[in-house]
Amino acid sequence: QDAVVTIARAQVSLAFPANFMLVAAMNPCPCGFSGHPEKECVCSVFQIQKYMNKISGPLLDRIDIHLEVPALKSAELLEDALPAESSGAIRARVVRARETQLERFKGEKIYTNSRMKPAQVKKFCRLDEPSKKLLKQAVERMGLSARAFDSIIKVSRTVADLRGCDMIEARDIAEAVGYRSMDKRLV
Repeated sequence: QDAVVTIARAQVSLAFPANFMLVAAMNPCPCGFSGHPEKECVCSVFQIQKYMNKISGPLLDRIDIHLEVPALKSAELLEDALPAESSGAIRARVVRARETQLERFKGEKIYTNSRMKPAQVKKFCRLDEPSKKLLKQAVERMGLSARAFDSIIKVSRTVADLRGCDMIEARDIAEAVGYRSMDKRLV
Protein backbone atom coordinates (compact mmCIF):
# COMPACT_ATOMS: atom_id res chain seq x y z
CA GLN A 1 0.00 0.00 0.00
CA ASP A 2 2.98 2.34 0.25
CA ALA A 3 3.48 2.41 -3.56
CA VAL A 4 7.23 2.25 -2.98
CA VAL A 5 9.81 -0.50 -3.55
CA THR A 6 12.97 -0.26 -1.46
CA ILE A 7 16.20 -1.89 -2.62
CA ALA A 8 18.67 -2.28 0.24
CA ARG A 9 22.34 -3.10 -0.31
CA ALA A 10 25.32 -3.05 2.03
CA GLN A 11 26.15 0.63 1.51
CA VAL A 12 22.93 2.17 0.29
CA SER A 13 19.16 1.88 0.38
CA LEU A 14 17.11 3.30 -2.49
CA ALA A 15 13.35 3.80 -2.74
CA PHE A 16 11.56 3.76 -6.09
CA PRO A 17 7.93 4.62 -6.86
CA ALA A 18 5.89 1.48 -7.51
CA ASN A 19 2.24 2.38 -7.93
CA PHE A 20 0.90 -0.05 -10.53
CA MET A 21 -1.99 -2.28 -11.49
CA LEU A 22 -1.17 -5.93 -12.07
CA VAL A 23 -3.05 -7.77 -14.80
CA ALA A 24 -2.03 -11.41 -15.22
CA ALA A 25 -3.33 -14.59 -16.83
CA MET A 26 -2.74 -18.30 -16.47
CA ASN A 27 -4.16 -21.54 -17.82
CA PRO A 28 -6.48 -23.61 -15.62
CA CYS A 29 -4.04 -26.55 -15.74
CA PRO A 30 -0.73 -27.54 -17.43
CA CYS A 31 -2.41 -28.67 -20.68
CA GLY A 32 -4.78 -25.69 -20.66
CA PHE A 33 -8.02 -27.62 -21.20
CA SER A 34 -9.45 -28.11 -17.70
CA GLY A 35 -13.11 -27.08 -17.90
CA HIS A 36 -12.96 -26.63 -21.69
CA PRO A 37 -16.35 -27.20 -23.34
CA GLU A 38 -14.97 -29.20 -26.30
CA LYS A 39 -11.49 -30.51 -25.45
CA GLU A 40 -10.59 -33.02 -22.80
CA CYS A 41 -8.04 -32.22 -20.10
CA VAL A 42 -5.26 -34.82 -19.82
CA CYS A 43 -3.94 -33.62 -16.45
CA SER A 44 -4.31 -35.56 -13.22
CA VAL A 45 -5.75 -33.92 -10.11
CA PHE A 46 -2.22 -33.98 -8.64
CA GLN A 47 -0.77 -32.20 -11.70
CA ILE A 48 -3.45 -29.52 -11.56
CA GLN A 49 -2.91 -29.00 -7.82
CA LYS A 50 0.88 -28.80 -8.32
CA TYR A 51 0.35 -26.29 -11.14
CA MET A 52 -2.02 -24.16 -9.04
CA ASN A 53 0.37 -24.24 -6.08
CA LYS A 54 2.97 -22.38 -8.14
CA ILE A 55 1.10 -19.23 -7.13
CA SER A 56 1.78 -18.83 -3.45
CA GLY A 57 -1.13 -18.09 -1.13
CA PRO A 58 0.40 -14.80 0.10
CA LEU A 59 0.85 -13.57 -3.49
CA LEU A 60 -2.66 -14.60 -4.49
CA ASP A 61 -4.01 -12.93 -1.36
CA ARG A 62 -2.65 -9.59 -2.61
CA ILE A 63 -4.52 -9.83 -5.93
CA ASP A 64 -7.92 -8.22 -5.34
CA ILE A 65 -9.77 -9.66 -8.31
CA HIS A 66 -9.24 -13.06 -9.93
CA LEU A 67 -11.69 -14.55 -12.38
CA GLU A 68 -12.02 -17.72 -14.38
CA VAL A 69 -12.80 -16.95 -18.00
CA PRO A 70 -14.14 -20.10 -19.64
CA ALA A 71 -13.22 -20.98 -23.19
CA LEU A 72 -15.90 -20.34 -25.77
CA LYS A 73 -17.21 -23.09 -28.02
CA SER A 74 -16.33 -22.61 -31.68
CA ALA A 75 -20.01 -21.91 -32.49
CA GLU A 76 -20.03 -19.10 -29.92
CA LEU A 77 -17.00 -17.53 -31.58
CA LEU A 78 -18.81 -17.47 -34.91
CA GLU A 79 -22.10 -16.06 -33.57
CA ASP A 80 -22.95 -12.42 -33.80
CA ALA A 81 -22.28 -10.80 -30.46
CA LEU A 82 -25.26 -10.22 -28.22
CA PRO A 83 -26.19 -6.60 -27.66
CA ALA A 84 -24.06 -5.28 -24.83
CA GLU A 85 -23.56 -2.05 -22.98
CA SER A 86 -21.51 0.34 -25.09
CA SER A 87 -17.97 1.31 -24.18
CA GLY A 88 -19.12 4.91 -23.89
CA ALA A 89 -21.78 3.99 -21.32
CA ILE A 90 -19.28 1.93 -19.33
CA ARG A 91 -16.77 4.78 -19.47
CA ALA A 92 -19.37 7.26 -18.21
CA ARG A 93 -20.20 4.98 -15.27
CA VAL A 94 -16.50 4.59 -14.40
CA VAL A 95 -15.93 8.35 -14.60
CA ARG A 96 -18.89 8.93 -12.23
CA ALA A 97 -17.53 6.32 -9.81
CA ARG A 98 -14.06 7.92 -9.88
CA GLU A 99 -15.60 11.36 -9.24
CA THR A 100 -17.52 9.88 -6.30
CA GLN A 101 -14.28 8.47 -4.89
CA LEU A 102 -12.43 11.77 -5.33
CA GLU A 103 -15.21 13.52 -3.40
CA ARG A 104 -15.29 10.82 -0.72
CA PHE A 105 -11.56 11.01 -0.07
CA LYS A 106 -11.11 14.78 0.03
CA GLY A 107 -8.50 15.42 2.72
CA GLU A 108 -7.61 11.71 3.02
CA LYS A 109 -4.47 11.69 0.80
CA ILE A 110 -5.89 8.85 -1.31
CA TYR A 111 -7.99 8.94 -4.45
CA THR A 112 -9.46 5.45 -4.96
CA ASN A 113 -11.13 2.73 -2.93
CA SER A 114 -8.24 0.34 -3.54
CA ARG A 115 -5.86 2.60 -1.59
CA MET A 116 -7.93 2.65 1.61
CA LYS A 117 -6.18 1.66 4.82
CA PRO A 118 -8.14 -0.43 7.39
CA ALA A 119 -9.28 2.67 9.33
CA GLN A 120 -10.62 4.21 6.11
CA VAL A 121 -12.39 0.95 5.24
CA LYS A 122 -14.20 1.16 8.59
CA LYS A 123 -15.03 4.83 8.02
CA PHE A 124 -16.22 4.70 4.40
CA CYS A 125 -17.53 1.14 4.02
CA ARG A 126 -20.21 0.61 6.62
CA LEU A 127 -22.07 -2.65 6.11
CA ASP A 128 -25.67 -3.44 6.98
CA GLU A 129 -26.52 -6.72 8.75
CA PRO A 130 -27.27 -8.78 5.59
CA SER A 131 -23.93 -7.66 4.10
CA LYS A 132 -22.06 -8.52 7.30
CA LYS A 133 -23.72 -11.94 7.43
CA LEU A 134 -22.85 -12.71 3.80
CA LEU A 135 -19.25 -11.56 4.24
CA LYS A 136 -18.88 -13.63 7.43
CA GLN A 137 -20.16 -16.73 5.61
CA ALA A 138 -17.72 -16.19 2.73
CA VAL A 139 -14.76 -15.73 5.07
CA GLU A 140 -15.62 -18.88 7.03
CA ARG A 141 -16.39 -21.09 4.00
CA MET A 142 -13.41 -19.95 1.94
CA GLY A 143 -10.94 -19.54 4.82
CA LEU A 144 -10.12 -15.99 3.76
CA SER A 145 -7.45 -13.86 5.41
CA ALA A 146 -7.91 -10.41 6.94
CA ARG A 147 -6.31 -8.97 3.79
CA ALA A 148 -8.86 -10.75 1.56
CA PHE A 149 -11.64 -9.59 3.91
CA ASP A 150 -10.59 -5.93 3.46
CA SER A 151 -10.14 -6.46 -0.28
CA ILE A 152 -13.68 -7.79 -0.65
CA ILE A 153 -15.05 -4.76 1.18
CA LYS A 154 -13.04 -2.35 -1.00
CA VAL A 155 -14.15 -4.08 -4.20
CA SER A 156 -17.77 -4.09 -2.99
CA ARG A 157 -17.44 -0.34 -2.29
CA THR A 158 -16.37 0.10 -5.93
CA VAL A 159 -19.22 -2.10 -7.17
CA ALA A 160 -21.68 0.10 -5.24
CA ASP A 161 -19.99 3.23 -6.65
CA LEU A 162 -20.40 1.86 -10.19
CA ARG A 163 -24.11 1.35 -9.46
CA GLY A 164 -24.27 4.93 -8.15
CA CYS A 165 -25.17 3.85 -4.61
CA ASP A 166 -23.90 5.32 -1.35
CA MET A 167 -24.61 2.16 0.67
CA ILE A 168 -22.84 -1.15 0.14
CA GLU A 169 -25.52 -3.82 -0.17
CA ALA A 170 -25.36 -7.61 0.16
CA ARG A 171 -25.43 -7.90 -3.64
CA ASP A 172 -22.24 -5.80 -3.82
CA ILE A 173 -20.56 -8.11 -1.30
CA ALA A 174 -21.76 -11.15 -3.29
CA GLU A 175 -20.30 -9.72 -6.52
CA ALA A 176 -16.97 -8.94 -4.82
CA VAL A 177 -16.81 -12.45 -3.34
CA GLY A 178 -17.47 -13.80 -6.84
CA TYR A 179 -14.30 -12.05 -7.98
CA ARG A 180 -12.22 -14.29 -5.67
CA SER A 181 -12.46 -17.45 -7.83
CA MET A 182 -8.90 -18.62 -7.10
CA ASP A 183 -9.64 -18.61 -3.38
CA LYS A 184 -12.59 -20.93 -4.08
CA ARG A 185 -10.45 -23.35 -6.10
CA LEU A 186 -7.90 -23.63 -3.31
CA VAL A 187 -10.47 -24.43 -0.57
